Amino acid sequence: MSRKLRFFKDQIDKAGLRCSPRHELEPDIELGDLERQLADHEHEVLEMNSNSEKLRQTYNELLEFKIVLQKANGFLVSSNAHAIGDETELHEGTYSSNGFIETSSLLEQEMRPEPLNQSGLRFISGIINKDKLLRFERMLFRATRGNMLFNQTPSDEEIMDPSTSEMVEKIVFVVFFSGDQARTKILKICEAFGANCYPVPEDTTKQRQLTREVLSRLSDLEATLDAGTRHRNDALNAVGYRLTKWMTTVRREKAVYDTLNMLNFDVTKKCLVGEGWCPTFAKTQIHEVLQRATFDSNSQVGVIFHVMQAVELPPTYFRTNKLTNAFQEIIDAYGVARYQEANPAVYSVVTYPFLFAVMFGDWGHGLCLLLGALYLLARERKLSSQKLGSFMEMLFGGRYVILLMALFSIYCGLIYNEFFSVPFHIFGGSAYKCRDTSCSDAYTVGLVKYRDPYPFGVDPSWRGSRSELPYLNSLKMKMSILLGIAQMNLGLILSFFNARFFGSSLDIRYQFIPQMIFLNSLFGYLSILIIIKWCTGSQADLYHVMIYMFLSPTEELGENELFWGQRPLQILLLLMAFIAVPWMLFPKPFALRKSHMERFQGRTYGVLGTSEVDLDVEPDSARGHQEEEFNFSEIFVHQLIHSIEFVLGSVSNTASYLRLWALSLAHSELSTVFYEKVLLLAWGYENILIRLIGLVVFAFATAFILLMMETLSAFLHALRLHWVEFMGKFFHGDGYKFKPFSFALISDDDE
Repeated sequence: MSRKLRFFKDQIDKAGLRCSPRHELEPDIELGDLERQLADHEHEVLEMNSNSEKLRQTYNELLEFKIVLQKANGFLVSSNAHAIGDETELHEGTYSSNGFIETSSLLEQEMRPEPLNQSGLRFISGIINKDKLLRFERMLFRATRGNMLFNQTPSDEEIMDPSTSEMVEKIVFVVFFSGDQARTKILKICEAFGANCYPVPEDTTKQRQLTREVLSRLSDLEATLDAGTRHRNDALNAVGYRLTKWMTTVRREKAVYDTLNMLNFDVTKKCLVGEGWCPTFAKTQIHEVLQRATFDSNSQVGVIFHVMQAVELPPTYFRTNKLTNAFQEIIDAYGVARYQEANPAVYSVVTYPFLFAVMFGDWGHGLCLLLGALYLLARERKLSSQKLGSFMEMLFGGRYVILLMALFSIYCGLIYNEFFSVPFHIFGGSAYKCRDTSCSDAYTVGLVKYRDPYPFGVDPSWRGSRSELPYLNSLKMKMSILLGIAQMNLGLILSFFNARFFGSSLDIRYQFIPQMIFLNSLFGYLSILIIIKWCTGSQADLYHVMIYMFLSPTEELGENELFWGQRPLQILLLLMAFIAVPWMLFPKPFALRKSHMERFQGRTYGVLGTSEVDLDVEPDSARGHQEEEFNFSEIFVHQLIHSIEFVLGSVSNTASYLRLWALSLAHSELSTVFYEKVLLLAWGYENILIRLIGLVVFAFATAFILLMMETLSAFLHALRLHWVEFMGKFFHGDGYKFKPFSFALISDDDE
């Protein structure tokens, strides 16, 4: 039935019909009745297609014959002026109109034999595809050794190819020759090249009479073809109105039977037994549905719903809504969480749009994103019922992600105090003033602080000042390190909760604790130094402090000392970082080996089954799982790789968060360039045309570069920070999705 429905769909699409389903309620049809109706409709459509194909073939032959009659006449008139003798008609051109009317196929026309002079000139006329003409003419020349005259002319109209249903260009030809042997060769070559030959009489009166007969038959065939097409379209329309409903019914029945095929017979061969997964909260509902189905079907055997203990790892299922679903899809694109593992999507709802906004911070651009997100939300009901393109479908699916990214971009833009790179005094006056009475040289001499700091965000007076770039560089770079260390610590804390939930004390003692010590002894300490430097206003060089912490830990810090006791604290933290490396590497593999030996000491036999049913267990069943063999060398190598990866990754991941600084700076500088070098430069002219061009260029640069390319760039960089730097600390991602049986999840292409 699926094949027949696809056949009808292809026929409707091929005919160019648009059959919208009827909205009136129709009774549900039984599957047997549907199969009979589909068979009847298919037989009817196939018969009409066959008849239409035959009529089309005959129509094409008549059309070609008409073109040959019209075009070949010019060649014959020209040849008669130079013909030898007074022959009234050539042998190959002889034609009987009565024979034409009585014969069913034009290609089977036989020329009426007449006594002709054996040395006379003859001709063969026909039509051939344009792309075969050169090879055809060359073959004729070689076969007759040049003893022929080849004339050609293009047809004025294209002819449909019956095999491909495409319009092709054809050429009418007339070949003049002498002798029966040449005639035989030419006819074979015509047959080999697919050229259709048609007899054309030399007599002008017979040509006109034959042309009228051909035109009459063409007119009749056109009327017949039009009537057949209308009848076929009516039949397809009758099917098309119910095609959508029928396809949905067949897909559902097919899905039901595919699911039933997964069930097995019990030992009595009278009942079906199936094993599956269901959410814990749905057990009661499933039991009630099964009981109701038993009652509705008047089954004499009740349904037994039994919860079994499975060794196989269950699938992962997270209940999401319209807001969290897009973030869950982003996480699942990296890997599906292991069963009962901490779900990174919960935290990504906040951290993902926030890290995006750190790189994209501009509340003017954020407002543009917000308008786009609000448009998608306002048309949510209409767009959800339409079939969208791939790009629009991606935007619509992530509409809530775009909404949160826009809101966080507005927030970070207010902190950066940038509106299309222009600062505003939103939260009060600036804390700085000009050195002179006039601010004409403020950008070259500098500013003086005279009041309390700006209450929220970056002071607008920094924009355009001499120290703007060094100040923003230092601020955003240190802020990126703080955000990165905070997120990586969050990942390590989640690994602790994973280990505690699964009861893995070894992971807590020999993995979580040394990792926290190593990360915070180095980069956590750097974060504290950054905060202390901000709070005290110290001029200490943090690069010098961190480098000489490794090279000369006992050397005096001098002017780089931020607090009392800093040098001994650095020595202590350095020793703790060095101790944490072997702590991560050696204890866990040996502890696992000891635990395995204690558990299986002296055991050289397998576990017997508790019943005879276990002997017939399916190979893929959850009860068929066996204990894997313990391999110490493999576990040690795995732990070695994991330890080296974490030690090196702590450095590289921290440096990776500097992309927050780099992209934020790039976005800000691009906005400044477009504003100052395009918009302000054009606005400096009095010509309205130049101003208009500058405004258009600024709008296009903002839309396509800052709002599209920069958005995509920040989106991908935030994606990498979550997948690698954050989720790599705790996320296994080796689970598999829970895919329940549902008619709503059956796609249109699921056949």
